[in-house]
This record gives sequence, C-alpha cells and structure tokens, in this order.
Amino acid sequence: MLTIAGVHLLALGCVAVLVVPALRGGQSLPPRRSDSDPDDGWGNDRRPPLNPGDLPGGGIPLADAIPARVRLREHGRLRERLPQRERRPARQPGRLPVREPAHF
Repeated sequence: MLTIAGVHLLALGCVAVLVVPALRGGQSLPPRRSDSDPDDGWGNDRRPPLNPGDLPGGGIPLADAIPARVRLREHGRLRERLPQRERRPARQPGRLPVREPAHF
C-alpha cells in the first residue's frame, strides 16, 4: 500500500514540475531588433533577390524542343483534346482456295 501511495506521490510531483512552468508563461521571445539591422538572428529563411544577370536568358527555343500536341490548362479529358486517330481500312476477305475432289 505504501509503495502504491509513494508512486502516486512521485507522479504528482513530476506533474507539478512540468505544469507549473507552463502555467507561469514559459519563455518570452527575445526582443526584436530594428529593421535596419541586416542580421536579425532569426536564421536564413529568406533568400536574397536574384540579380538580373543570374536569370536565364529568353532566346529562341532549342532545336530539339517540340511543343506538346495538347495543352492541359483547361478542364477536360486528354482523350477529348487529342485528334481522333484514323481508322484502319477494313481488310477484304481473302479468297478461299478452291478444293478439288481427290481422285483415287
């Protein structure tokens, strides 16, 4: 009985140690510096803007660049946008061989 009571008291102590700092408000964020300081200490979450010289040039497309037959920007199915394939012509039935009766 004493063991069970001791474990419960220990658990209550652990809960109090965890809950009391959370209820007191925890850590506050560090004060923000002015925007004029480039090193604000918040990590490198933004990349600097690209220089115009870093951007790829326009120019003409490559010789092997073939545009797609269908653009899929609108709603609809691909099958509806593709041109219909031509049907193969029907084959004429082959001539049946003429059988000759066997002579013994």
